Amino acid sequence: MSLRSWLKTFEDYFRDQTQHILNNMVIKLQEDNRRKFMWSEISYLSKWWDGIDSQKKDAVKRLIKDGQFEIVTGGWVMPDEASPHYFALIDQLIEGHQWLERNLGVKPKSGWAVDPFGHSPTMAYLLKRAGFSNMLIQRVHYSVKKHFATQKILEFFWRQNWDLGSSTDILCHMMPFYSYDVPHTCGPDPKICCQFDFKRLPGGRVSCPWRVPPEAIHAGNVQHRAWMILDQYRKKSKLFRTKVLLAPLGDDFRYAESSEWDQQYQNYQKLFDYMNSHPELHVKAQFGTLSDYFEALRKESNLGEKSSNSFFPVLSGDFFTYADRDHHYWSGYFTSRPFYKRLDRVLESYLRAAEIFYSLALVQSSKSDKMSIFPSVDHYKLLTEARRNLGLFQHHDAITGTSKDWVVVDYGTRLFHSLMNLKKVIIDSAHILILKDKDTYNYDASTPFLKMDDVQSSQDSLPHKMVIKLTSQPRYLLIYNPVEQERFSVVSVNVNSPRVKLLSPLGKPVTVQISAVWDGATTVSHEAYQISFLAHLPPLGLGVYQLLEVQSSETDLADYTIYMSGRNNMQVKPDRIFKIKEMQNSVDNIILENSYMKLWFSGMSGLLEKINTKEDSKNRQMKVEFAWYGTTSNRDKSGAYLFLPDGDAKPYIFTDPPTIRVTHGRIFSEVVCFFPHVTHTMRLYKVQGLESQSLEVSNVVDIRGEYNRELAMRISSDINSQNRFYTDLNGYQIQPRLTMSKLPLQANIYPMTTIAYIQDVGVRLTLHSAQSLGVASLKNGQLEVIMDRRLMQDDNRGLGQGVQDNKITANIFRLLLERRHGTDVNEEKSSVSFPSLLSHITSAFINHPVIPMTTYADSGVPEMLNTFSPLMSSMPCDMHIVNLRTIQSKVDFEPSDEAALILHRKGFDCRFSDRDVGLFCSTTQGKIKVHKLFNKFSVASLTPTSLSLMHSPPDARNISEIIMSSMEINTFRIRLR
Repeated sequence: MSLRSWLKTFEDYFRDQTQHILNNMVIKLQEDNRRKFMWSEISYLSKWWDGIDSQKKDAVKRLIKDGQFEIVTGGWVMPDEASPHYFALIDQLIEGHQWLERNLGVKPKSGWAVDPFGHSPTMAYLLKRAGFSNMLIQRVHYSVKKHFATQKILEFFWRQNWDLGSSTDILCHMMPFYSYDVPHTCGPDPKICCQFDFKRLPGGRVSCPWRVPPEAIHAGNVQHRAWMILDQYRKKSKLFRTKVLLAPLGDDFRYAESSEWDQQYQNYQKLFDYMNSHPELHVKAQFGTLSDYFEALRKESNLGEKSSNSFFPVLSGDFFTYADRDHHYWSGYFTSRPFYKRLDRVLESYLRAAEIFYSLALVQSSKSDKMSIFPSVDHYKLLTEARRNLGLFQHHDAITGTSKDWVVVDYGTRLFHSLMNLKKVIIDSAHILILKDKDTYNYDASTPFLKMDDVQSSQDSLPHKMVIKLTSQPRYLLIYNPVEQERFSVVSVNVNSPRVKLLSPLGKPVTVQISAVWDGATTVSHEAYQISFLAHLPPLGLGVYQLLEVQSSETDLADYTIYMSGRNNMQVKPDRIFKIKEMQNSVDNIILENSYMKLWFSGMSGLLEKINTKEDSKNRQMKVEFAWYGTTSNRDKSGAYLFLPDGDAKPYIFTDPPTIRVTHGRIFSEVVCFFPHVTHTMRLYKVQGLESQSLEVSNVVDIRGEYNRELAMRISSDINSQNRFYTDLNGYQIQPRLTMSKLPLQANIYPMTTIAYIQDVGVRLTLHSAQSLGVASLKNGQLEVIMDRRLMQDDNRGLGQGVQDNKITANIFRLLLERRHGTDVNEEKSSVSFPSLLSHITSAFINHPVIPMTTYADSGVPEMLNTFSPLMSSMPCDMHIVNLRTIQSKVDFEPSDEAALILHRKGFDCRFSDRDVGLFCSTTQGKIKVHKLFNKFSVASLTPTSLSLMHSPPDARNISEIIMSSMEINTFRIRLR
């Protein structure tokens, strides 16, 4: 049973189809206990459950207990596996599993993923950690299916590529044919299988495209018909190693009408009865659930006895990039609708920040009567809704960008709505945590204590900064660091006066760079001024800064050079505050430098050309350019799913050189290039530490006027990468890639969730990304990323439209160049690779930016702590707190006193030097003393559990030390007080 929210919204599908499927299921399964049915997505099940009576609920529980109805996977949705970050994959799994535990008392044990467009081993790992033993996948490249079928390895143990033992093995069944519909599940011949999809009987609304309709089964034809389908079953079973065979019977939008249940179940029952009563046929046929199948399979292959894992092969790796026929590679969706792929990650960052702060605020609020007015139940509802909206968006037709325009708006509105609510949760939690005297706590929903410094006005617009009004009375600026390491980060906020003084949490003046806020490329707006400074923040904590207006300030003003071509008749007006120099675009280079590197940009295009790393004083070519892809002139063209380019990309050509605005400042310098379709910024920080070792790259892309074009950013270096490059899978692990010249260009594009790199023996160049996009390395030393695509036609995969709802989209990256030590040539061919620690933390910084908040100007402010520091010290550098997520109580939408603490110990390559990289943490071989974790809070209990809280190990007891292996993700139930 597969349900795809892509042509209608979630609510519309529920109203028109889903509720009828479930209502009929209860009736039809009770008519005959041999009937079986399975269901995957909890988002729909929970909506239906909320509207049915207790009698129906009991019937469902009984059907589950009797094994007639099975929940498979049981996540909130069946997620895409290329674009989502593992944070969201885990979160939607927990949301589904927790719902099942509370409402049905059931724990799924088999995974069912028939529709994601390619498959990731991260999903296999997460299911294994959640306590699953089996999984099934379907959409895999047709040539890979063919190879697996020939080798009889369609059933295999899927093992993580970094696993040196076998602890990550999970039994995986790959469906052998083109699709999961009935014509492609009974055997190799769809013309015959289609005749056994009894919804397609003559007179119905669906028919068989092979022009031979099904026949209802009766005494006169049962012998011949049973023989026909049995022949298909036997042929299919030849592709597998055992005599147990799985033939799924379903499709999108099926089983909504009562008549269809009768058509399928009654006709199949006649076939089964005939087969089972003729021993000479040597077959036993029956309805079954997915777990029935895997149980039979394990029994047949003697799995479960020791020594027998060898019956099925062990494989590692991933199943991207998917093609279902010809050269139809599904690499377009790695980028489609990039605005929402970015919004998704912003929401994730806010959700994690809100979950952690809420969990701490909840504990704080229970410490005194005065604080018990903290709106814990209201905010828990907002958190639950945000989890569910984010979960829904991980669906394989949502984050992928493969829904109809108005469905996209529905998803976007849900994400946007939750973003606003999460900001509220963060503000109210910060309020209770930062007060010095908790007895002064007062909650008033109509006058929040703080406000965020950025605002987004609609679901499809980019956020902009608020202007903070200064007076001679200090305004407080609270900065929240959602990362578990102590952090030095440059923070920029907008204020209404250039005469500004900033005090640190200790009351000391802080160096500030004042930059202009621009209205377009060349006009200074005096409505606001941007101030930038280096903030020093505790892990997962708050630093409280003070802003005030003074008569004369000793701040550093940025100065500007604006390059314009002669034909541009725009004059830059002289400014009363900033020094602005106007120049012609020229062949002379523009140079930026800090203590780690020196950069050369073209004076004509403003784009990066080379880089000098000061550690080894080497110059390296590092050319940034933009390029256009078109689509083929053939009948089949690119669309939301498919990338079918008309050959190599053409360089982005501009008749006049762009306007280039160069900023030179004490905290940062930057080059901004204004092209017609993209505003490209490269910023170099000049402070000590982590942020100055990589380049911040941002592109604001606008291709709304284009026609069948895709815009890529390409970085060409002199790194000898030899057709190898590396991309991450779901922000969790690295998968080495090989660019293959014999495959079409679109086959060499892979998903990047957070990171892609190329390397040679001496150096590694890493592109860190704050949004999921398609990437490639098509030539030696190159990395390119596809930033947006606008396509005027459908690509015949069911969507029925092109992609023309493009938005102005911001893409954010960091470019990091690192020296490699002690590498040998053989290892370049290894099937496993890891980022450096510096790379991991750089990635954490762009995916979890600091969150600035200010107090209101007019309200008297109670006394605050200088800093709020919930951890005793930085977590070890390789330990990441994935989430601290308050668990729901038995009452719906109310919090319990327990939270799920999810930790991930990152695998890193230790041959990158970690001295002088500005890390404020150390590594501890994966050990953490529980009593040394929190400051101001004590751990009342901490017990290990499975990833999604479904299973507790038999020996689960309160532990005092956490010990984790590299790459491991662990969940603990934690009680704080």
